[in-house]
This record gives sequence, C-alpha cells and structure tokens, in this order.
Amino acid sequence: MNVDDFDFDLPESLIAQTPLADRTSSRLLTLSARTGEVEHRHFTDLLSMLSSGDLVVLNDTRVMPARLVGAKADTGAKAELLLLKQLEGDRWETLAKPGKRLKTGAELVFGEDQDGGPLLRAVVVAEGEMGARIVEFHYKGIFNELLDRLGEMPLPPYIKERLDDRERYQTVYAKHEGSAAAPTAGLHFTQSLLEQMQAKGIQLAYVTLHVGLGTFRPMSVGQIEEHTMHSEYYELSEETAAALQAARARGSRIIAVGTTSARTLETVANKFADGLVRGCSGWTDIFIYPGYDFKLVDALLTNFHLPKSTLVMLVSALAGREAIIKAYQEAINREYRFFSFGDAMFIY
Repeated sequence: MNVDDFDFDLPESLIAQTPLADRTSSRLLTLSARTGEVEHRHFTDLLSMLSSGDLVVLNDTRVMPARLVGAKADTGAKAELLLLKQLEGDRWETLAKPGKRLKTGAELVFGEDQDGGPLLRAVVVAEGEMGARIVEFHYKGIFNELLDRLGEMPLPPYIKERLDDRERYQTVYAKHEGSAAAPTAGLHFTQSLLEQMQAKGIQLAYVTLHVGLGTFRPMSVGQIEEHTMHSEYYELSEETAAALQAARARGSRIIAVGTTSARTLETVANKFADGLVRGCSGWTDIFIYPGYDFKLVDALLTNFHLPKSTLVMLVSALAGREAIIKAYQEAINREYRFFSFGDAMFIY
C-alpha cells in the first residue's frame, strides 16, 4: 500500500495556530463508516449522537513542559532539548538542537541558581539519528519541580504562535504526566460537557498513553508496510478493563477519544487472545492502517491529521481510505481548522 495514497493538499492557512476561547466551540464533521455520509455540526452536537450506555474512553495523560532551552556549558551557544522518554533514573531519550554540535560528552546548562551556577545540567551520554540523544541530568532538589520551572510546552512544529496559557494544551481530565504532546481530540471537552454526558447515561473510562514525538515525524518510506512505528508507554486499569467487558456484554458502543485511546484499546485487545480484557501496562508500537480489523473500538472522535501520516492511515482503517480523503477534502473546502488546535471529526 502506497504512502502517497494518503496525501492531500492542505492550505497552510487552515492549520490552527491558537486554541479557541471556548473548548467546545469547535466544529464537528461526522462521518458514517457504514454509508460514507458526511454531516457538518458543532462539537456540542456530539451529545446528541451518543446514547445511554455508550462507553467513552479518554486518554488521561498529561503533557510535560518538556522543551528545555539552555546553553552549551563550554561555549555558551544556545542549545535545546526536547524530552521524549525517561529511560532509567535521570537518563532520558531526547531530541537535541543543534544535534550536530552535541556529541557524546557535551554538557548543557539550564537556569541559574542563587550562586550563579546552573539549576540543571545535562550530559550527552549517547548519540542517535536525526538529533536523538541520550542525556543524563544532574541537579539538586526534585526534577519535576525544576522541569515545571524551566521547561516550556513542546508544541508541534507546525504551530508557530506562542501559547500563553499552558493549560490550553492539556485536557481538563489530564492526570498522569509523561507526554511530549497532547492527546488533542480531548482538548474539546469541558468538565461541564463531561458531566452532561454522564447525566445522559454515557459512561466514561480512562486509559493512559504517553504520546511521543514520533507522532509528528513524517514517514520516510514509500510503502506503508515498510514503516516502523515508535513505541509509547500505556496503562489500562482493572476498572477500565471491567467497564470495557461490561460494555461488550450489554452490546453498547465503545468510543475512543483520540487515536491514542484507540491504539491503547487495540493493543490490549490484541494482547489477550481469549477476548477477555484485563488491566495491564507496557509499550506499544501498534500500527493501524487499512485492512486492520478493530476488536474494541466501534467509533472514534479525532482531530484532522497531517497528510501521509500514520494517523490518517488509522482513521482510514476505520472508515475506508476513499471516504476519509473525500471527507478531508470537504473539510478543506469548508475551511475547517486542522491539527492540534483545530476542529473535530466523529467517525461512527
């Protein structure tokens, strides 16, 4: 299957640069996976499309202020680290800029203490490709407190505007810190809307998947089958497992909020061959593209994704490539807002 089959022309002007003042005021394109019918609504109309007994699964990961801007200790030249994954102790997998100048042994410094020394030091201990570096941090105090003080939100590369309010790049139910990017389909929800859903008899359950920056990396192969997915850490509790089992038993829909929730659910579904979902955690590199048979996810709420991305392929697996490309073209024609701070799409 060709990667180019999932390409489309997107005007740069449609890439949303800032979040809307009201989380729920975005537009909602709905797509029937069965008929291909497209309708144009507002996000709050989602409430009328959900039924009592439906189980809505949300990713409660919280984005770390994972972008550190500092300097090389020896020259004072500006340098950046983007934290991707904690390996063990104070060693982290990162993306470094400028990567070519940060060789093994290079030392970076961040912030300044009351004595004029750095609050945080990072030493490069290993090099990878495309700016990947393993670094070891040295500091006094609590690392997460220093990160909160020194770090910035790691907005995707297509967002050029500065984000003044950090919490607008967090879901209102964000709980477990560890992501390098937000699960953006969840950004549309307010606490009030979640309460309205529950009042209608719609059930909520939570999974955790810490989003990595591999989500934004373009595919470098021509054939989909040749692509290797990045791995991300997930957790699914016994409570959520029980809710999934109960939904299946009563014949209710399971609705994933975001591709991260969908990937977590399908990872777990594939893990247990007997069909019984149980609480578990681990690393997933599941790659979902057309031809995949969904085992838990019946419907998906998602944002609009990048051309030729693994996420466009995932939604195409649920609704069909032709239906997705057609729906995306209609969204472009109607000037929907795209990507992280953009509008939403409900595939049912």
